[in-house]
Amino acid sequence: MTVPLLLVAAGGLAREVLSVCAAIGRPVQGVLDDDPVKAGAEVGGTRVLGPIDHVERYPDTELLLCAGKGSVRRDLAVRLEGLGVTDDRYGTVVDESVHVPSTCRVGQGTILLRGVVLTTDVRVGRHVVCMPHVTLTHDDDLADFVTLTAGVSLGGGVVVGEAAYIGMNASVREGRTVGAGSVLGMGAALVTDQPPGTTYAGVPARPIKE
Repeated sequence: MTVPLLLVAAGGLAREVLSVCAAIGRPVQGVLDDDPVKAGAEVGGTRVLGPIDHVERYPDTELLLCAGKGSVRRDLAVRLEGLGVTDDRYGTVVDESVHVPSTCRVGQGTILLRGVVLTTDVRVGRHVVCMPHVTLTHDDDLADFVTLTAGVSLGGGVVVGEAAYIGMNASVREGRTVGAGSVLGMGAALVTDQPPGTTYAGVPARPIKE
């Protein structure tokens, strides 16, 4: 029997996950969100059951963090840990179009949407989100809570640090590093290492001031 999912955060990513779950036949118990306006409403045809603290009412579910920003997913994971949620409680959602080779590893809580490609020896950490048509090539290493938006392409051996965010259609040259907590802008081409906590944009990508 398939364990139903309980989604945390009722936003756009939750609706995308619900669409995948409907296609693959994965049952979803409901959604938790702290916004009182959303309580009792429906997101993607699925009911918002109440605030996140109500997780204790649904012990027979697997959880999935559906906040779009990796730093927010990390904060949610810390909060849920305080409520007794352990790593093995998290589920993983992979679109039916995505093939995960036996040489690749995908961590708990990760979401891989339509058209994501993993070639070989790719490591994807916990609570990672890969939007449609992300390409991960040989030996790429994604840390926990990374977010890769639609159309991102990583060359071989790229390392992406914890909670980094890479914008739509950006690309990273092989062997480069995207530092933890950093942002790489839409359409950027990163050809050098990007230090942690920085924002880069452009072609070639360079640091910008916020």
